[in-house]
Amino acid sequence: MAATDTLKSKPGAQGGATGGLRRLLLDNGALTALIVLVIAMSALSGDFLTADNLLNVGVQAAVTAILAFGVTFVIVSAGIDLSVGSVAALSATVLAWSATEAGIPVALAVVLAVLTGIVCGLVNGFLVSYGKLPPFIATLAMLSVARGLSLVISQGSPIAFPDSVSHLGDTLGGWLPVPVLVMVVMGLLTAFVLGRTYIGRSMYAIGGNEEAARLSGLRVKKQKLAIYAFSGLFAAAAGIVLASRLASAQPQAAQGYELDAIAAVVIGGASLAGGTGKASGTLIGALILAVLRNGLNLLSVSAFWQQVVIGVVIALAVLFDTVRRKAGATAPAAGASGGDKGKQALTYVIAAVVAVAVVGATSLLHNDSSAAAKPKIGLSLSTLNNPFFVQIRDGAEEEAKKLGVDLTVTDAQNDASQQANQLQNFTSGSLDAVVVNPVDSDAAGPSVRGANKADIPVVAVDRGVNKADTSALVASDNVEGGALGAKALAEKLGGKGTIVILQGQAGTSASRERGAGFAEGLKDYPGIKVVAKQPADFDRTKGLDVMTNLLQAHPDIDGVFAENDEMALGAIKALGSKAGKSVQVVGFDGTPDGLKAVQAGTLYASVAQQPSELGRIAVRNALRAAEDEKVEKMVKVPVKVVTKENVAGFEG
Repeated sequence: MAATDTLKSKPGAQGGATGGLRRLLLDNGALTALIVLVIAMSALSGDFLTADNLLNVGVQAAVTAILAFGVTFVIVSAGIDLSVGSVAALSATVLAWSATEAGIPVALAVVLAVLTGIVCGLVNGFLVSYGKLPPFIATLAMLSVARGLSLVISQGSPIAFPDSVSHLGDTLGGWLPVPVLVMVVMGLLTAFVLGRTYIGRSMYAIGGNEEAARLSGLRVKKQKLAIYAFSGLFAAAAGIVLASRLASAQPQAAQGYELDAIAAVVIGGASLAGGTGKASGTLIGALILAVLRNGLNLLSVSAFWQQVVIGVVIALAVLFDTVRRKAGATAPAAGASGGDKGKQALTYVIAAVVAVAVVGATSLLHNDSSAAAKPKIGLSLSTLNNPFFVQIRDGAEEEAKKLGVDLTVTDAQNDASQQANQLQNFTSGSLDAVVVNPVDSDAAGPSVRGANKADIPVVAVDRGVNKADTSALVASDNVEGGALGAKALAEKLGGKGTIVILQGQAGTSASRERGAGFAEGLKDYPGIKVVAKQPADFDRTKGLDVMTNLLQAHPDIDGVFAENDEMALGAIKALGSKAGKSVQVVGFDGTPDGLKAVQAGTLYASVAQQPSELGRIAVRNALRAAEDEKVEKMVKVPVKVVTKENVAGFEG
């Protein structure tokens, strides 16, 4: 049976309006899921159904939707593209580097960025069509290549975006977000290509049966080149929009976005087997993910549970679609007739009316509710996959409980764009104050400026925010800490010897500042020679692997400086019996596991920042700012070098 055929529904007792409603719901599984989510969030949170928050949802869906539109072409043709997130980051980096470092005119830099995306797509298409590589393998390789090139071009550091292009992250008329307009335009282009062009019909034919398409005269190889080129083009557009929102090109941006894009396409009704899919379904899938994340932030759901809930909802949405098909609902059409399109348009109108009516009714539940007695503060952490930031959270939660504050904690997972979304959600969530630990100081600026406009005080913790007003910065000095680490290691080695440095995640301010401080401190000890520097991403396992590899080339080193304790602990594992004896290791952060290693003698020292105290002071100052009390602009928490001699009296 063709993809455009309508599956026969089984006759049943239900008829009339009830049967029509059931058919409406079954025929539009993703749309039904979106309506249910909107109604549920409106009922559970009085902050959800506001104009500002709904615009936030649109902005947060934009990048995922644009990526997903490009992925729709690939999935409809029975392919897969895992590289779109990395290609987006590479395209944005090329634009920023070309317009700033290379001095190329901005218009030409934009063209180069778009061409970068298209070329990446063409390489994917060539590997799949002519190289006979499975799409999964070809695009997985491009994922790594594009991300690596992004880091090479940027040298691991964010690059400021040209102001003329950054306006793509602004609003028109002070209220309509430009990313939403770009999303709509790209969605209309996707719908046109799929429904009105030869290549669009070819995608459905190739996805339905590639061999039959070839026998019918389609040049399948050339079509696949064009299909993957489309995907690269849309990835470039998404990267430019994302970097515009963050006012900087982040080499690590859009990590994992390829999975969100694929999920949006599948939730929207497309099949990974190919042959089905449409632009409207993809848009709905992206909106479902955005509504879900936004609503969970507003409901103060634990950052860890959010990942669980999102995974469950994605599974349920796809399961609902499976049930719909088995129940005899209409299959997604490759190219619907005029009558079918009229019914589809009527479906969306009815869905909108139903959603507005029900949501309007549920919003009345919040009209008479009294304001919360407790002050509300949001805390956005760069990551909770690191003991240092977990200690900041613990200190903040302890202080919030003591002061009677309702604290909402979110985890940006080292993703500047995800943190931007979370900060926007805080801004529209009726909070009294916000505490932010930026993934990147430049990228957090636009979102913090949004909080400034909403008169919500913002306190930065551990890292500052650039080009925005913060009531206070609660931090220790990473540069000073790096210099103290250099002094401690050099003096332990007697002022001479060879060392290696384990660097943190490329592009993060913590890695840059600690490394710069260590290099500056080492200038006082010319007898110390750095023989190798390698990133291990602040991760213990990577620290173990990188240190193991470095020991093959430099077996006789005398010392190791790791930019956090996690990497230091990995290095200790790799060094084995050498750690603390023939090789001295210095870490950074003063985490519980790091202090235990100091006490055991395997870690010589850790530059401790007292993260729990950072969290406590940040919440205390945020509450003062919310109550219009005087707050010091800069609150310094002392760093100290903890060794075996003083570890017993240290409290983080």
